[in-house]
Amino acid sequence: MEIQDLAQFRVQLAYIVLGTVFLFFGFASCAIAAIRRRTEVRVLIWLGLWSGMYGAGLLFRTAAVGAAFPGWLQACIPLTFKAISYLLVVVALLTWSELTRGKMQSLSRAMAAVGLAIGAGGIGLFAASGSVRVFLPLNNLLAVCVLISLTAVVVVPKLSARFVVFPNRILTVSTVVFSIDALYRNASRWLLLPSFGLPLVVDDLTFVAFLLSFAYVAGEKVFANERRLLSIESELEIARQIQASSLPTGTPEVQGLQIAAQYLSMTAVGGDFYQFLQADRHRIGILVADVSGHGVPAALIASMMKVAMQSVTSYADQPSKVLSGLNRILSGQLRGQFVTAAYLWLDMEARKALYSAAGHPPLLRWRQGKLESIESNGLLLGVAPDPGYPVCELTLDPGDRLLLYTDGVVEPENAAGVSFGDRALEQALRDNQASPTAELLDRLLSQLHHWQPASSAQLDDITLIVIDVMK
Repeated sequence: MEIQDLAQFRVQLAYIVLGTVFLFFGFASCAIAAIRRRTEVRVLIWLGLWSGMYGAGLLFRTAAVGAAFPGWLQACIPLTFKAISYLLVVVALLTWSELTRGKMQSLSRAMAAVGLAIGAGGIGLFAASGSVRVFLPLNNLLAVCVLISLTAVVVVPKLSARFVVFPNRILTVSTVVFSIDALYRNASRWLLLPSFGLPLVVDDLTFVAFLLSFAYVAGEKVFANERRLLSIESELEIARQIQASSLPTGTPEVQGLQIAAQYLSMTAVGGDFYQFLQADRHRIGILVADVSGHGVPAALIASMMKVAMQSVTSYADQPSKVLSGLNRILSGQLRGQFVTAAYLWLDMEARKALYSAAGHPPLLRWRQGKLESIESNGLLLGVAPDPGYPVCELTLDPGDRLLLYTDGVVEPENAAGVSFGDRALEQALRDNQASPTAELLDRLLSQLHHWQPASSAQLDDITLIVIDVMK
């Protein structure tokens, strides 16, 4: 009798230890998924639920754990245990679906839906009458079908390579061992086969190995995604540095002009571009361009603008030829994207400016308390082979202020859905007409920031260039 009690105590202790370990593992897995908050870690949620439910089921098998609960909770233990028994296969299938692809993933989710329906019926029937006759055999049959299909997929190399995200020997061996044990246990009940005297805890140990193999594959998937994301972030950082090197590092000094520029990318790399073509101390050309779209594709085309600009420097004093040359180079290279651009040539000896644009927001000139909108637009770059670009000639008087910008300045919306727009931009220029160029840019960007809701992210790249004509 004492020997039997000691053996029973050891089994109960094993259940308590294993149950506690798997509950902890389940909580830890779900906590990691909650912290990361990425689609790729969804497998950790299902794995955590699977482990936690299995651990709770082990604990509920022990009389000591049941006795520790208050009386009203003890009455819920049988229903909870049956609910775990029904739903364990559902959570396992959802975990498996995250580690597979293609038709196997769809099949796993469909079987999980079937298992959920069986579980709902079985739990409801058990709560109402305490019976498990109808739905528990169906649940066991589903589990057998799942094991057979799972074993076939991980054992057959062609199926494993096709449907499993990270096929490996650990998953194969543990699945085969668990499937053999589980299938034989079920067959022995139906066909009255011998059990060879193996204790029930052997089933749990094979299941532990099976669950851990899933955890290993899930970890491989999560870590592979993390490594991929780190690699992408590293490449984006390199791309950002390359793009930054293609932009001017400062503003040129031109006699009679004060120039300030500001560039803010929406993402690590952006689709805006600007460049200065300085002929001498008195003459300079300024290009501002905006590529449609965002991110890496737009940034690649913006980088092409840097190369294309080298071919138009010989006629920097002719805005129409500059834009036509850029259009000719970029046509056929944009792959469905387009570029707006504006080019301004400033000649301080002649006190005049030439301006032309390709589908770009207008040049703004602040003169004697009034804001003028100057448009001289042709087609966007890349639309037609040789569209032609009209040129507008301007006089430059002391006190004039010119503003070149991209549409990321006027498009941000406030909480009411109202765009910052031309009126807010005009008011910002009016309020800061006495501010130096660099200070004006800072205040404009600050007003843009306050215009948008605090939770709203920047939705487009922003480029601002302010030119003050001095006496």
